[in-house]
Amino acid sequence: MNIGSLWQILLLMLSSCLPYAVESRGGEKNILSSSSTGLANLTYVRTGKRLLEAQHEKKIDLAKGYLTNNDLENALKDFTQRCGNISRIYSIGKSVKGVPLWVIEISDKPGEEEAEPAFKYIGNVHGDEPVGRELLVRLANWICDNYPEDPLAAFIVDKVHLHILPSMNPDGFSLRKRGNANDIDLNRDFPDQFFPVNNEMSGRQPETRAIMNWLRKIQFTASASLHGGALVANYPWDGTEDKRRYYFPCPDDGVFHFLASVYSHSHHNMSLSKEFEGGVTNGAAWYPIYGGMQDWNYIHAGCFELTLEVSDNKWPPANELPTIWEYNKKSMLNLIASVAKTGIHGRIFSAASGRPLPGYIMIKGINYTVKAGRTFADYHRLLAPLENYEVMATMTGYKSKTTTIKLEKEAMGVDFILDPEVPNGENRLESECDCTCTTSKSGLQVMGSLWTTHMEAYFLVVVVLGFVCILLCRRRARFSFLRHRQQGGPKRPAVA
Repeated sequence: MNIGSLWQILLLMLSSCLPYAVESRGGEKNILSSSSTGLANLTYVRTGKRLLEAQHEKKIDLAKGYLTNNDLENALKDFTQRCGNISRIYSIGKSVKGVPLWVIEISDKPGEEEAEPAFKYIGNVHGDEPVGRELLVRLANWICDNYPEDPLAAFIVDKVHLHILPSMNPDGFSLRKRGNANDIDLNRDFPDQFFPVNNEMSGRQPETRAIMNWLRKIQFTASASLHGGALVANYPWDGTEDKRRYYFPCPDDGVFHFLASVYSHSHHNMSLSKEFEGGVTNGAAWYPIYGGMQDWNYIHAGCFELTLEVSDNKWPPANELPTIWEYNKKSMLNLIASVAKTGIHGRIFSAASGRPLPGYIMIKGINYTVKAGRTFADYHRLLAPLENYEVMATMTGYKSKTTTIKLEKEAMGVDFILDPEVPNGENRLESECDCTCTTSKSGLQVMGSLWTTHMEAYFLVVVVLGFVCILLCRRRARFSFLRHRQQGGPKRPAVA
């Protein structure tokens, strides 16, 4: 036996005493998996074996077979040429090194605002986790190739506005490192609810600012970012108040658990995980992080975001990408569709004018408010199915309205018509409808005559005229309401 063999045996013996190394959304250690495609559930290679393979891995170009940043830009532009009828591309900003952050929008009316939920996918948040950017390009191509023949592709294109950012961190990808060109972890660069992390906008990275500005322009219902290094669907909260590790639920914990389960149970084997029950986890129960994008989306943008770990291996060989895509394809599609297939959806209108009201939707027992859209006053409130909910619509200057629903597995439509909150509601209706039943001078003279001669007859005339005026105003408001509904989308099955 030669000296080299003895060294190998010694290293393997030492490795049995060393801990496993785990990295995903937040760690700084390296991870290897016995199956980067997830065939085994979180089975990690020992550190000693990693040392033995280090010399060989240095000679391997990890990026071989992956799209370069230039390749990615060209692929997106080619995509819009091929699928221009249902897509467009746009940039939300640039990286530290000036690389555009390109987004694909897929919809039957790309670039137009509709009374439909919007969903976004973000890949390559960490530069050394490139699987997400490859999966998102494949996702866009699959939808284009299968629309409109495939029912799920047709549903997504016709009922959802899908936005795909394949690479949030193109500089980190080209540098083969986790952080951006300034060596900053972008998933620690957002404002944090518990600790003052990066509270100054000027101190944030350009990629972070681009995401935040993007969400100020578009009201997303839900989203997910794609990571590598584990196989699990992670949901808020990601941190705790005391920095300790334990399950720390957000107000919509049940909704997030449902959305995470949609992904894990649609996946080839994520739900079979032995480490994470059902293939899902609360972020703080896994390990707390601060300044993450997921919690910021929920708190500040009204967007229900998941963090998806889609491959045990952070940077698997490119020849494994087709298998990883097949394992995640159904999950990615079903998660997008869930924003329109589940929950309650509707619009808020004024009973006085029939105009849309950009009000708010609240659920009794859940300390969270969803804002209706500015243009169509459409709301899309994600909720766990098979539950009873008390839903309230509010708007400044209007009386709140509440209704109780039984939410089944499918989505439910509920529109709200709010009455103005003024001391004399009928006078408000008359002024808005330009009802002039009793405002002319001659009319007042007639009433004066009736007062002096036939007091009872006068009272009867006032009642009748007032009743007729109210009916006319209500009819006009109802007509306006229906007209706005037809302009904004399909009719809803319930009105509160």
